[in-house]
Amino acid sequence: MRNPLLEVTPVIPASLSRLPELAGNLFFGWHRPTRALFEDLDPELWKQTGGNPRLTLRCVAQATLDSVAKDSVYLARYRLALDTLDAYLSASAPTSDQPLIAYFCAEYGFHESFPIYSGGLGVLAGDYCKSASDDRANFVAVGLLYGQGYFTQTVDNDGVQHAEYRERSPRDLPVEPALGLDGQWCKVVVRIAGRDVASRLWKAQVGRIPVYLLDTNCSENAPSDRDITHRLYGGDESTRIRQEMILGIGGRKALRALGIQPAVFHLNEGHAAFLILELLREHLANGLPFNAALEAVAANCVFTTHTPVAAGHDAFAHDLILAHFGDFIRELGVPVERFLELARWPSAPGMFNMTRLALNGTRHVNAVSRIHGIVSARLCADQWPELRPEDNPMGFVTNGVHVPTFLHQTWMDFFDRELSRDWRERLRDPVFWNALEHVPDERYWPTSQSVKSRMLASVRDRLQREYARKGLSPAQLRHVTRFLDPLRPNVLTIGFARRFATYKRATLLLRDRARLAKLVNNPSRPVLFLFAGKAHPADEPGKQVLREIRQLMTTPEFIGRVIFLEDYDLQLARWLVSGVDVWLNNPIAPLEASGTSGIKAAINGRLNLSILDGWWAEAWSQDNGWGIPPANVQDPERRDAIEAELIFDTLEEEVLPLYYDHNEEGYSAEWVRRSKRAMMTVIPQFNMRRVLFDYTQGLYQPAAQQYRRLAADGFAGALTLAEWKQRIRQLWPRVSLRILADVAPDLPQGERLRLRIAAQLNGIQPADVRVEFVARRLLPEADLSPPPLTSFNHPARDGIWSAALSATGEVDSDGSSVFALDAAPKECGQFATEVRIYPWHGLLSHPYELGLMKWL
Repeated sequence: MRNPLLEVTPVIPASLSRLPELAGNLFFGWHRPTRALFEDLDPELWKQTGGNPRLTLRCVAQATLDSVAKDSVYLARYRLALDTLDAYLSASAPTSDQPLIAYFCAEYGFHESFPIYSGGLGVLAGDYCKSASDDRANFVAVGLLYGQGYFTQTVDNDGVQHAEYRERSPRDLPVEPALGLDGQWCKVVVRIAGRDVASRLWKAQVGRIPVYLLDTNCSENAPSDRDITHRLYGGDESTRIRQEMILGIGGRKALRALGIQPAVFHLNEGHAAFLILELLREHLANGLPFNAALEAVAANCVFTTHTPVAAGHDAFAHDLILAHFGDFIRELGVPVERFLELARWPSAPGMFNMTRLALNGTRHVNAVSRIHGIVSARLCADQWPELRPEDNPMGFVTNGVHVPTFLHQTWMDFFDRELSRDWRERLRDPVFWNALEHVPDERYWPTSQSVKSRMLASVRDRLQREYARKGLSPAQLRHVTRFLDPLRPNVLTIGFARRFATYKRATLLLRDRARLAKLVNNPSRPVLFLFAGKAHPADEPGKQVLREIRQLMTTPEFIGRVIFLEDYDLQLARWLVSGVDVWLNNPIAPLEASGTSGIKAAINGRLNLSILDGWWAEAWSQDNGWGIPPANVQDPERRDAIEAELIFDTLEEEVLPLYYDHNEEGYSAEWVRRSKRAMMTVIPQFNMRRVLFDYTQGLYQPAAQQYRRLAADGFAGALTLAEWKQRIRQLWPRVSLRILADVAPDLPQGERLRLRIAAQLNGIQPADVRVEFVARRLLPEADLSPPPLTSFNHPARDGIWSAALSATGEVDSDGSSVFALDAAPKECGQFATEVRIYPWHGLLSHPYELGLMKWL
């Protein structure tokens, strides 16, 4: 028999009556003074609840609340926290010209006490929502409320990871029932596998913005359906497809039930791509033909991919799709094959690929770093079959982080004193951050060491709790923690904390254990390694990597020098990124996509030692950390050997000598200079408000404008565009070009460039194509690499120029239309030239979106 839970809750004194309000807004997730109000009530209880304000407030002693209700200092802090939140919430609302964005994601990492995240994707989504709140954006987010969330990790003495899933009651979480237009708790129904599945809707308030979370744990559902939202990334393929149906289809229905009509839908990863099908169903129900409905949906949607390998994209077998979507397909009224074609990937035609569905159902797509943009353009190249990857519509916006969440409070106070109290509003201003260069080292370095001391104390306390819980001896603990001394934070400390996927290579330096042992045991230049991370419970290779690290921790030559910290979460992440001296990252390039943990370290003045992949390839500037170039070899063993040696060489020859090159004041002046440079270069470029700005300018506003164009006059634009595309696709295979009069190979400056081309258009009108001359400069050699941070809204690059040929009205003897160019060359030099033709229409979202192009 299950023992019922009895909870005796204290009565909150009138003078503290708004404490529940402070506990109910996730603003506490990035406002430490608010969190401290709850932690200081009972520090031990705070730790036991996992830093949960609501649960702490319900379980704290009545005497404690009565005492602080009379404490003038505590009351002053309480009033200040309220004033801060009130001022934050009362700031100006979004202007009417801001399009309403609906952001869909399968996980969100707002705070460790709200465990509906597993790793980087969720933390990024949480940071994005927080920045949307800070920026007063017109924004709403949609996700799932998981009953257990992601697992809690313990690791035994053999290094074996154990995953424990804990039930989380919604009353313990910062959520409230979301009320519909009728004032009742909002519920929606999604038809799945021949039955109705109900989802209730919860609202989490993240500063100024609402996040709506669906939960299928409803009494009217069958037990198997109640479990759909039970566990994040848990269960079999059937569970995953049902979760994604609730997210995409149920999420859209929830917004409609709330009376929310977004201008743009943002799919953050392919998990949410079933949203496209629900939007398509709406337009079909309103009478639009299928192709026109798809054009309307696609103009309305933005898709961000975070996955650099094809195997990482969600895909479901066709029989599984048909079993779950049978009724939905019948309601759409389209042939089964046409439905499956929406998500068919040529290399796996029997699978329903969620990335392909997203690409077919959106016209605004991006990757999450410059390198990832190149990788994704190649990975998705067959979506636009006749285009070179570098020309296709896949753009990029490089990720960033929410600075107020991950910047240590000590640094915040330091910036208030040394820079200006308005630094939070000047995150995107590089000139402002250059002022750090003039802050005296004698004030900067003690601040940095104070933050490090706090990290060491927190990690030491965490280990003490772990050892006590496992019944290990105090002697063992002393051996392990002997260099975790908050009073002597002078040992070079290197952090490595992230998901333990094999491509992240946590054990790369273990290839040469003798060299690693020599490195960490040098008495004059000691080194401490701190490792943390979780492997997915089904990832056996990842768990083996973790096992090697954990076992290394207890071997004689590494004990106390290499430490593994279990149950990596947002709290531990904040500690480590703020306090280690060096942040180590050595993924297999180009598999990093972006990565953000190193950004979090850099904004705290910590130096990255990383493979030049993801965000770091754009951020490294020689003097703000160390960049390791990826080895250009095919053999994985040789690659790992080369890159491990490069990292060892960098540590031995540059990092350690620099750190321990102390001046008379006891620190390395050059290390301090580089630490400042890390802050100065990374904060203004890789903060999440810059990311939100780039999405708004490069994706959201164009999407909103494009949808308005297609939707005007009863979707006349969508109908026109769909009919035009269908005709172009039918006629395009027989389109060809040939030269009538070529460009002279040598052209003196001042002379005109003249060219005549015959285009066999196969019935396509000359106005429906664009014929272009393109020149790429070879000498002087042009840098044609993409710009950093974002590919959107940039001026034309130097070293490449194009000119459109005009239809002359002439018809050649074979019926071809004649196009001619008469233009002045842009610059002197040697150029590779080509002529290309592609379909063109004024209603296209991207000039090459059909993926059709032919060259001479």
